[in-house]
Amino acid sequence: MTAVAPLFDAVIHPSPRLQICGLLAAVDSMEFATVRDQVGVSDSVLSKHVKQLEDAGYVRVSKATVASRQRTSLSLTRDGRRAFDAHVAELRRIAGL
Repeated sequence: MTAVAPLFDAVIHPSPRLQICGLLAAVDSMEFATVRDQVGVSDSVLSKHVKQLEDAGYVRVSKATVASRQRTSLSLTRDGRRAFDAHVAELRRIAGL
């Protein structure tokens, strides 16, 4: 990870969105159900938070048919990764870390 300027991001800051971004930052993509289970929210709550991140251009939602079942996967966009890194850097700056 290259150094980024610390920048607070109100879109990422709410706890579920911060958790979503943190999970997605560690992988190329993750299934919706896995993110839901890790964050500990319902499908509808996760959908609302993902929609906010998607509208900001931070998360990409992909749908594919796997074994005749529709699967939804989530991934951070380049802008999303940059915004998440900057937000984490700002949180560390605020915390004095």
